[in-house]
Amino acid sequence: MQRKLNARQMQMIALGGTIGVGLFMGSSSTIRWTGPSVLLAYIISGFFLYMIMRALGEMLYIEPTTGSFAKFATDYIHPVFGFLTAWSNIFQYVVVGMSEMIAMGGYFQFWWPHLLVWVPGLISVIFLCLANLASVKMFGELEFWFALIKVVTIILMIILGLGVIFIGIGNHGHPVGISNLWAHGGFFTHGIKGFIYALAIVLASYQGIELIGVTAGEAEDPQHTLVRAIRSTIGRILIFYVGAIFVIVSIYPWDQLSQLGSPFVQTFTKVGITGAASLINFVVITAALSGSNSGIYSASRMSFTLAHQKQLSNKWTKLNRHGVPFYSVIAISCGIALGVVANVVLPLFYKNASDIFVMIYSSSVLPGMVPWVVILISEIRFRREHAAEMVNHPFKMPLSPIMNYITLLYLFITLAFMFINPTTRVSIMVGVVFLAVMTGIYFHKFNRKKG
Repeated sequence: MQRKLNARQMQMIALGGTIGVGLFMGSSSTIRWTGPSVLLAYIISGFFLYMIMRALGEMLYIEPTTGSFAKFATDYIHPVFGFLTAWSNIFQYVVVGMSEMIAMGGYFQFWWPHLLVWVPGLISVIFLCLANLASVKMFGELEFWFALIKVVTIILMIILGLGVIFIGIGNHGHPVGISNLWAHGGFFTHGIKGFIYALAIVLASYQGIELIGVTAGEAEDPQHTLVRAIRSTIGRILIFYVGAIFVIVSIYPWDQLSQLGSPFVQTFTKVGITGAASLINFVVITAALSGSNSGIYSASRMSFTLAHQKQLSNKWTKLNRHGVPFYSVIAISCGIALGVVANVVLPLFYKNASDIFVMIYSSSVLPGMVPWVVILISEIRFRREHAAEMVNHPFKMPLSPIMNYITLLYLFITLAFMFINPTTRVSIMVGVVFLAVMTGIYFHKFNRKKG
Protein backbone atom coordinates (compact mmCIF):
# COMPACT_ATOMS: atom_id res chain seq x y z
CA MET A 1 0.00 0.00 0.00
CA GLN A 2 1.05 3.62 -0.44
CA ARG A 3 1.56 6.22 2.31
CA LYS A 4 -0.50 9.03 0.75
CA LEU A 5 -2.62 10.34 3.66
CA ASN A 6 -1.33 13.62 5.07
CA ALA A 7 -2.02 15.23 8.46
CA ARG A 8 -4.73 17.54 7.04
CA GLN A 9 -6.66 14.59 5.63
CA MET A 10 -6.17 12.35 8.67
CA GLN A 11 -7.52 14.91 11.13
CA MET A 12 -10.63 15.36 9.00
CA ILE A 13 -10.95 11.57 8.55
CA ALA A 14 -11.05 11.14 12.34
CA LEU A 15 -13.53 14.02 12.69
CA GLY A 16 -15.66 12.89 9.76
CA GLY A 17 -15.83 9.32 11.03
CA THR A 18 -17.32 10.49 14.32
CA ILE A 19 -19.48 13.51 13.50
CA GLY A 20 -22.28 11.91 11.55
CA VAL A 21 -25.99 11.95 10.86
CA GLY A 22 -26.68 11.21 14.54
CA LEU A 23 -25.68 14.72 15.62
CA PHE A 24 -27.67 16.52 12.91
CA MET A 25 -30.84 14.42 12.94
CA GLY A 26 -30.73 12.38 16.14
CA SER A 27 -29.67 14.92 18.77
CA SER A 28 -33.26 15.66 19.80
CA SER A 29 -33.82 11.94 20.50
CA THR A 30 -30.71 11.74 22.67
CA ILE A 31 -31.76 14.81 24.66
CA ARG A 32 -35.14 13.21 25.46
CA TRP A 33 -33.44 10.58 27.63
CA THR A 34 -31.91 12.95 30.16
CA GLY A 35 -32.59 16.57 29.20
CA PRO A 36 -29.84 19.21 29.48
CA SER A 37 -27.54 16.81 31.38
CA VAL A 38 -26.81 15.21 28.01
CA LEU A 39 -24.03 17.84 27.94
CA LEU A 40 -22.35 16.05 30.82
CA ALA A 41 -22.85 12.72 29.07
CA TYR A 42 -20.94 13.95 26.00
CA ILE A 43 -18.12 15.34 28.16
CA ILE A 44 -17.71 12.13 30.19
CA SER A 45 -17.85 9.89 27.12
CA GLY A 46 -15.44 12.20 25.29
CA PHE A 47 -12.93 11.93 28.13
CA PHE A 48 -12.95 8.13 28.08
CA LEU A 49 -12.72 8.08 24.29
CA TYR A 50 -9.63 10.27 24.59
CA MET A 51 -8.10 7.65 26.88
CA ILE A 52 -8.82 4.97 24.27
CA MET A 53 -7.25 7.11 21.54
CA ARG A 54 -4.17 7.70 23.68
CA ALA A 55 -3.80 3.94 24.24
CA LEU A 56 -4.06 3.42 20.48
CA GLY A 57 -1.66 6.28 19.76
CA GLU A 58 0.96 4.83 22.12
CA MET A 59 0.98 1.56 20.19
CA LEU A 60 0.76 3.12 16.72
CA TYR A 61 3.77 5.32 17.47
CA ILE A 62 5.90 2.17 17.57
CA GLU A 63 3.91 -0.04 15.17
CA PRO A 64 2.02 2.07 12.55
CA THR A 65 0.38 -0.74 10.56
CA THR A 66 -2.78 -1.18 8.47
CA GLY A 67 -5.59 -2.77 10.46
CA SER A 68 -3.78 -1.68 13.61
CA PHE A 69 -6.10 -2.60 16.48
CA ALA A 70 -7.03 -5.95 14.94
CA LYS A 71 -3.32 -6.77 14.63
CA PHE A 72 -2.67 -5.60 18.19
CA ALA A 73 -5.50 -7.84 19.44
CA THR A 74 -3.92 -10.82 17.65
CA ASP A 75 -0.39 -10.09 18.89
CA TYR A 76 -1.10 -8.99 22.47
CA ILE A 77 -4.29 -10.81 23.53
CA HIS A 78 -5.20 -13.87 21.41
CA PRO A 79 -5.73 -14.44 17.66
CA VAL A 80 -9.47 -14.95 18.25
CA PHE A 81 -9.71 -11.34 19.43
CA GLY A 82 -7.93 -10.11 16.32
CA PHE A 83 -10.41 -12.12 14.24
CA LEU A 84 -13.40 -10.75 16.18
CA THR A 85 -12.09 -7.18 16.05
CA ALA A 86 -11.58 -7.23 12.30
CA TRP A 87 -14.99 -8.79 11.63
CA SER A 88 -16.68 -6.46 14.14
CA ASN A 89 -15.20 -3.50 12.31
CA ILE A 90 -16.35 -4.89 8.96
CA PHE A 91 -19.84 -5.65 10.32
CA GLN A 92 -20.11 -2.23 11.94
CA TYR A 93 -19.19 -0.26 8.83
CA VAL A 94 -21.20 -2.37 6.41
CA VAL A 95 -24.29 -2.03 8.63
CA VAL A 96 -23.77 1.72 9.12
CA GLY A 97 -23.21 2.12 5.38
CA MET A 98 -26.40 0.17 4.66
CA SER A 99 -28.38 2.38 7.03
CA GLU A 100 -26.94 5.53 5.43
CA MET A 101 -27.96 4.29 1.97
CA ILE A 102 -31.46 3.60 3.29
CA ALA A 103 -31.65 7.13 4.71
CA MET A 104 -30.26 8.63 1.49
CA GLY A 105 -33.50 8.01 -0.40
CA GLY A 106 -35.49 9.99 2.16
CA TYR A 107 -33.02 12.91 2.05
CA PHE A 108 -33.37 13.27 -1.73
CA GLN A 109 -37.15 12.90 -1.59
CA PHE A 110 -37.10 16.13 0.45
CA TRP A 111 -36.44 17.91 -2.88
CA TRP A 112 -37.90 15.36 -5.33
CA PRO A 113 -40.82 13.61 -3.58
CA HIS A 114 -41.51 11.25 -6.49
CA LEU A 115 -37.92 10.02 -6.87
CA LEU A 116 -37.60 6.24 -6.44
CA VAL A 117 -36.20 5.77 -2.92
CA TRP A 118 -33.44 3.33 -3.96
CA VAL A 119 -31.92 5.43 -6.78
CA PRO A 120 -29.84 7.89 -4.67
CA GLY A 121 -28.37 5.03 -2.63
CA LEU A 122 -27.33 3.05 -5.71
CA ILE A 123 -25.66 6.06 -7.35
CA SER A 124 -23.90 6.92 -4.07
CA VAL A 125 -22.48 3.41 -3.59
CA ILE A 126 -21.16 3.28 -7.16
CA PHE A 127 -19.57 6.74 -6.82
CA LEU A 128 -17.90 5.96 -3.49
CA CYS A 129 -16.68 2.55 -4.70
CA LEU A 130 -15.01 4.11 -7.76
CA ALA A 131 -13.46 6.88 -5.63
CA ASN A 132 -11.99 4.35 -3.19
CA LEU A 133 -10.62 2.26 -6.07
CA ALA A 134 -8.95 5.31 -7.62
CA SER A 135 -6.43 5.76 -4.77
CA VAL A 136 -6.18 6.18 -1.03
CA LYS A 137 -5.39 9.84 -1.69
CA MET A 138 -8.76 10.20 -3.46
CA PHE A 139 -10.50 8.65 -0.44
CA GLY A 140 -8.64 11.05 1.87
CA GLU A 141 -9.49 14.09 -0.24
CA LEU A 142 -13.17 13.16 -0.48
CA GLU A 143 -13.37 12.56 3.25
CA PHE A 144 -11.60 15.87 3.93
CA TRP A 145 -14.25 17.84 2.02
CA PHE A 146 -17.19 15.82 3.36
CA ALA A 147 -15.95 16.39 6.91
CA LEU A 148 -15.19 20.07 6.27
CA ILE A 149 -18.80 20.70 5.20
CA LYS A 150 -20.05 19.15 8.47
CA VAL A 151 -17.51 21.03 10.59
CA VAL A 152 -18.24 24.43 9.00
CA THR A 153 -21.99 23.88 9.47
CA ILE A 154 -21.57 23.04 13.15
CA ILE A 155 -19.24 26.01 13.78
CA LEU A 156 -21.69 28.36 12.05
CA MET A 157 -24.57 26.93 14.06
CA ILE A 158 -22.64 27.35 17.35
CA ILE A 159 -21.69 30.97 16.55
CA LEU A 160 -25.24 31.91 15.55
CA GLY A 161 -26.65 30.03 18.54
CA LEU A 162 -24.39 31.87 20.96
CA GLY A 163 -25.62 35.10 19.37
CA VAL A 164 -29.21 34.08 20.10
CA ILE A 165 -28.33 33.11 23.70
CA PHE A 166 -26.22 36.11 24.72
CA ILE A 167 -27.09 38.94 22.30
CA GLY A 168 -30.64 38.14 21.21
CA ILE A 169 -30.00 37.72 17.47
CA GLY A 170 -33.24 36.53 15.89
CA ASN A 171 -35.12 37.11 19.15
CA HIS A 172 -35.87 40.84 18.79
CA GLY A 173 -32.68 41.75 20.62
CA HIS A 174 -33.64 39.89 23.79
CA PRO A 175 -30.99 37.34 24.88
CA VAL A 176 -32.50 33.91 25.45
CA GLY A 177 -30.01 33.16 28.23
CA ILE A 178 -29.29 29.70 29.58
CA SER A 179 -32.22 29.22 31.96
CA ASN A 180 -33.54 26.37 29.78
CA LEU A 181 -30.69 24.29 31.21
CA TRP A 182 -32.61 23.97 34.50
CA ALA A 183 -36.05 25.58 34.05
CA HIS A 184 -37.95 22.55 32.75
CA GLY A 185 -37.59 19.82 35.33
CA GLY A 186 -33.99 20.46 36.32
CA PHE A 187 -30.64 19.51 34.77
CA PHE A 188 -31.16 15.74 35.28
CA THR A 189 -34.74 15.55 34.03
CA HIS A 190 -35.12 11.76 34.31
CA GLY A 191 -32.79 11.14 37.25
CA ILE A 192 -29.62 9.05 37.31
CA LYS A 193 -31.25 6.13 35.50
CA GLY A 194 -32.18 8.30 32.52
CA PHE A 195 -28.70 9.83 32.54
CA ILE A 196 -26.98 6.42 32.40
CA TYR A 197 -29.34 5.32 29.61
CA ALA A 198 -28.24 8.44 27.72
CA LEU A 199 -24.57 7.69 28.40
CA ALA A 200 -24.88 4.48 26.41
CA ILE A 201 -26.49 6.21 23.44
CA VAL A 202 -24.03 9.11 23.52
CA LEU A 203 -21.10 6.70 23.69
CA ALA A 204 -22.37 4.97 20.55
CA SER A 205 -22.40 8.32 18.74
CA TYR A 206 -18.59 8.48 19.09
CA GLN A 207 -18.15 5.26 17.12
CA GLY A 208 -15.75 5.76 14.24
CA ILE A 209 -13.16 7.75 16.19
CA GLU A 210 -10.83 4.74 16.04
CA LEU A 211 -10.81 4.97 12.22
CA ILE A 212 -7.58 6.94 12.48
CA GLY A 213 -5.90 3.70 13.60
CA VAL A 214 -6.88 1.97 10.37
CA THR A 215 -5.19 4.74 8.35
CA ALA A 216 -1.82 4.23 10.06
CA GLY A 217 -0.44 1.97 7.35
CA GLU A 218 -1.11 4.58 4.64
CA ALA A 219 -0.10 7.76 6.49
CA GLU A 220 2.75 10.03 5.50
CA ASP A 221 5.33 10.29 8.33
CA PRO A 222 3.01 8.18 10.53
CA GLN A 223 4.55 8.97 13.93
CA HIS A 224 4.26 12.74 13.59
CA THR A 225 0.95 12.62 11.70
CA LEU A 226 -0.81 10.23 14.11
CA VAL A 227 0.29 12.05 17.26
CA ARG A 228 -0.83 15.38 15.85
CA ALA A 229 -4.16 14.00 14.65
CA ILE A 230 -5.00 12.25 17.95
CA ARG A 231 -4.03 15.25 20.08
CA SER A 232 -6.20 17.67 18.12
CA THR A 233 -9.13 15.48 17.15
CA ILE A 234 -10.66 14.69 20.55
CA GLY A 235 -10.68 18.35 21.61
CA ARG A 236 -12.35 19.39 18.40
CA ILE A 237 -14.94 16.64 18.67
CA LEU A 238 -15.80 17.72 22.21
CA ILE A 239 -16.13 21.33 21.07
CA PHE A 240 -18.38 20.38 18.17
CA TYR A 241 -20.58 17.97 20.12
CA VAL A 242 -20.72 19.83 23.43
CA GLY A 243 -20.89 23.24 21.75
CA ALA A 244 -23.73 22.22 19.45
CA ILE A 245 -25.70 20.47 22.18
CA PHE A 246 -25.16 23.44 24.56
CA VAL A 247 -26.67 25.79 21.98
CA ILE A 248 -29.62 23.46 21.36
CA VAL A 249 -30.59 22.86 25.01
CA SER A 250 -30.06 26.54 25.89
CA ILE A 251 -32.24 27.98 23.11
CA TYR A 252 -35.03 25.38 23.18
CA PRO A 253 -36.76 23.75 26.16
CA TRP A 254 -35.61 20.13 26.02
CA ASP A 255 -39.18 18.80 26.29
CA GLN A 256 -40.28 20.69 23.14
CA LEU A 257 -37.54 19.45 20.82
CA SER A 258 -39.51 16.43 19.63
CA GLN A 259 -42.14 18.79 18.15
CA LEU A 260 -39.58 21.10 16.53
CA GLY A 261 -37.90 18.65 14.14
CA SER A 262 -34.18 19.12 13.52
CA PRO A 263 -32.79 21.65 16.05
CA PHE A 264 -30.15 22.64 13.49
CA VAL A 265 -32.86 23.68 11.03
CA GLN A 266 -34.70 25.58 13.77
CA THR A 267 -31.56 27.49 14.83
CA PHE A 268 -30.69 28.63 11.30
CA THR A 269 -34.33 29.57 10.67
CA LYS A 270 -34.51 31.54 13.93
CA VAL A 271 -31.73 33.91 12.84
CA GLY A 272 -33.38 34.53 9.48
CA ILE A 273 -31.53 32.13 7.16
CA THR A 274 -34.12 31.22 4.56
CA GLY A 275 -33.85 27.76 3.09
CA ALA A 276 -32.36 26.41 6.33
CA ALA A 277 -34.08 23.06 5.84
CA SER A 278 -32.52 22.64 2.38
CA LEU A 279 -29.11 23.64 3.75
CA ILE A 280 -29.23 21.07 6.56
CA ASN A 281 -30.59 18.43 4.20
CA PHE A 282 -27.54 18.98 1.95
CA VAL A 283 -25.22 18.72 4.96
CA VAL A 284 -26.91 15.51 6.13
CA ILE A 285 -26.41 14.01 2.66
CA THR A 286 -22.68 14.78 2.87
CA ALA A 287 -22.65 13.26 6.38
CA ALA A 288 -24.21 10.06 5.01
CA LEU A 289 -21.72 9.97 2.12
CA SER A 290 -18.90 10.53 4.59
CA GLY A 291 -20.05 7.66 6.81
CA SER A 292 -20.27 5.27 3.87
CA ASN A 293 -16.97 6.48 2.41
CA SER A 294 -15.23 5.81 5.74
CA GLY A 295 -16.99 2.46 5.93
CA ILE A 296 -15.72 1.27 2.55
CA TYR A 297 -12.20 2.35 3.46
CA SER A 298 -12.06 0.91 6.98
CA ALA A 299 -13.84 -2.38 6.30
CA SER A 300 -11.79 -3.04 3.14
CA ARG A 301 -8.55 -2.56 5.09
CA MET A 302 -9.76 -4.90 7.81
CA SER A 303 -10.58 -7.60 5.25
CA PHE A 304 -7.10 -7.02 3.79
CA THR A 305 -5.67 -7.65 7.28
CA LEU A 306 -7.72 -10.85 7.67
CA ALA A 307 -6.46 -12.12 4.31
CA HIS A 308 -2.86 -11.42 5.32
CA GLN A 309 -3.45 -13.59 8.37
CA LYS A 310 -4.81 -16.42 6.15
CA GLN A 311 -8.34 -15.98 7.52
CA LEU A 312 -9.74 -14.89 4.16
CA SER A 313 -8.88 -15.85 0.61
CA ASN A 314 -5.49 -14.59 -0.57
CA LYS A 315 -7.16 -12.66 -3.41
CA TRP A 316 -8.38 -10.15 -0.81
CA THR A 317 -4.76 -8.98 -0.50
CA LYS A 318 -4.50 -8.15 -4.22
CA LEU A 319 -3.73 -4.48 -4.85
CA ASN A 320 -4.56 -2.56 -8.02
CA ARG A 321 -1.99 -0.29 -9.66
CA HIS A 322 -2.97 2.51 -7.26
CA GLY A 323 -2.08 0.42 -4.19
CA VAL A 324 -5.73 -0.19 -3.22
CA PRO A 325 -7.05 -3.66 -2.17
CA PHE A 326 -9.31 -4.14 -5.21
CA TYR A 327 -11.43 -7.16 -4.17
CA SER A 328 -11.88 -5.84 -0.64
CA VAL A 329 -13.24 -2.49 -1.80
CA ILE A 330 -15.61 -4.17 -4.30
CA ALA A 331 -16.90 -6.67 -1.72
CA ILE A 332 -17.52 -4.07 1.00
CA SER A 333 -19.25 -1.78 -1.49
CA CYS A 334 -21.53 -4.67 -2.48
CA GLY A 335 -22.29 -5.28 1.21
CA ILE A 336 -23.26 -1.63 1.70
CA ALA A 337 -25.34 -1.83 -1.49
CA LEU A 338 -27.57 -4.31 0.37
CA GLY A 339 -29.01 -1.17 1.96
CA VAL A 340 -30.35 -0.28 -1.48
CA VAL A 341 -32.02 -3.71 -1.68
CA ALA A 342 -33.39 -3.26 1.85
CA ASN A 343 -34.89 0.06 0.73
CA VAL A 344 -37.02 -1.87 -1.75
CA VAL A 345 -37.83 -5.00 0.29
CA LEU A 346 -38.25 -3.85 3.91
CA PRO A 347 -41.03 -1.27 3.25
CA LEU A 348 -43.19 -4.25 2.31
CA PHE A 349 -43.03 -5.26 5.99
CA TYR A 350 -42.28 -1.97 7.80
CA LYS A 351 -44.24 1.12 6.81
CA ASN A 352 -42.13 3.60 8.78
CA ALA A 353 -38.82 4.37 7.01
CA SER A 354 -37.20 5.73 10.18
CA ASP A 355 -37.90 2.42 11.94
CA ILE A 356 -35.97 0.57 9.21
CA PHE A 357 -33.04 2.98 9.57
CA VAL A 358 -32.92 2.65 13.38
CA MET A 359 -33.36 -1.13 13.30
CA ILE A 360 -30.37 -1.66 11.00
CA TYR A 361 -28.13 1.09 12.42
CA SER A 362 -28.54 0.07 16.07
CA SER A 363 -27.30 -3.47 15.41
CA SER A 364 -23.80 -2.02 14.89
CA VAL A 365 -23.48 -0.66 18.44
CA LEU A 366 -21.92 -3.63 20.29
CA PRO A 367 -19.56 -4.71 17.44
CA GLY A 368 -18.55 -1.06 17.16
CA MET A 369 -17.35 -1.10 20.77
CA VAL A 370 -15.19 -4.23 20.35
CA PRO A 371 -12.18 -2.26 18.96
CA TRP A 372 -12.24 0.02 22.01
CA VAL A 373 -12.12 -2.92 24.42
CA VAL A 374 -9.25 -4.66 22.62
CA ILE A 375 -7.27 -1.39 22.33
CA LEU A 376 -7.40 -0.92 26.12
CA ILE A 377 -6.44 -4.55 26.87
CA SER A 378 -3.77 -4.71 24.17
CA GLU A 379 -2.03 -1.58 25.46
CA ILE A 380 -1.40 -3.20 28.86
CA ARG A 381 0.37 -6.19 27.27
CA PHE A 382 2.03 -3.96 24.65
CA ARG A 383 3.65 -1.79 27.30
CA ARG A 384 5.11 -4.82 29.10
CA GLU A 385 6.55 -6.28 25.88
CA HIS A 386 8.00 -2.93 24.74
CA ALA A 387 9.46 -1.86 28.07
CA ALA A 388 12.69 -0.58 26.47
CA GLU A 389 10.86 1.65 23.95
CA MET A 390 8.59 2.98 26.72
CA VAL A 391 11.49 4.67 28.52
CA ASN A 392 11.70 7.55 26.04
CA HIS A 393 8.26 7.20 24.46
CA PRO A 394 6.88 10.73 23.81
CA PHE A 395 3.19 9.76 23.58
CA LYS A 396 2.40 7.38 26.44
CA MET A 397 -1.15 6.78 27.59
CA PRO A 398 -1.68 8.69 30.87
CA LEU A 399 -2.08 6.66 34.08
CA SER A 400 -1.84 3.26 32.41
CA PRO A 401 -2.91 0.60 33.41
CA ILE A 402 -5.27 2.10 36.03
CA MET A 403 -7.04 4.27 33.45
CA ASN A 404 -7.41 1.24 31.16
CA TYR A 405 -9.38 -0.62 33.83
CA ILE A 406 -11.52 2.43 34.70
CA THR A 407 -12.36 2.98 31.02
CA LEU A 408 -13.18 -0.71 30.54
CA LEU A 409 -15.50 -0.54 33.56
CA TYR A 410 -17.22 2.48 32.04
CA LEU A 411 -17.77 0.65 28.75
CA PHE A 412 -19.18 -2.45 30.46
CA ILE A 413 -21.53 -0.38 32.68
CA THR A 414 -22.96 1.40 29.64
CA LEU A 415 -23.38 -1.92 27.81
CA ALA A 416 -25.18 -3.37 30.84
CA PHE A 417 -27.62 -0.45 30.88
CA MET A 418 -28.18 -0.85 27.15
CA PHE A 419 -29.29 -4.41 27.90
CA ILE A 420 -31.54 -3.22 30.77
CA ASN A 421 -33.12 -0.53 28.59
CA PRO A 422 -35.92 -2.11 26.48
CA THR A 423 -35.27 0.37 23.66
CA THR A 424 -31.65 -0.74 23.13
CA ARG A 425 -31.88 -4.39 24.28
CA VAL A 426 -32.50 -5.81 20.79
CA SER A 427 -29.48 -4.02 19.32
CA ILE A 428 -27.25 -5.49 22.04
CA MET A 429 -28.62 -8.99 21.44
CA VAL A 430 -27.90 -8.71 17.70
CA GLY A 431 -24.30 -7.83 18.57
CA VAL A 432 -24.03 -10.71 21.07
CA VAL A 433 -25.31 -13.22 18.51
CA PHE A 434 -22.90 -11.89 15.87
CA LEU A 435 -19.88 -12.14 18.20
CA ALA A 436 -20.90 -15.63 19.36
CA VAL A 437 -21.25 -16.87 15.77
CA MET A 438 -17.90 -15.39 14.70
CA THR A 439 -16.18 -16.88 17.77
CA GLY A 440 -17.58 -20.29 16.84
CA ILE A 441 -16.39 -19.89 13.25
CA TYR A 442 -12.87 -18.98 14.39
CA PHE A 443 -12.44 -21.97 16.70
CA HIS A 444 -14.02 -24.34 14.17
CA LYS A 445 -12.02 -23.23 11.11
CA PHE A 446 -8.76 -21.69 12.29
CA ASN A 447 -7.90 -22.71 15.84
CA ARG A 448 -8.13 -26.43 14.99
CA LYS A 449 -5.53 -26.01 12.25
CA LYS A 450 -3.03 -24.66 14.75
CA GLY A 451 -3.71 -27.53 17.10
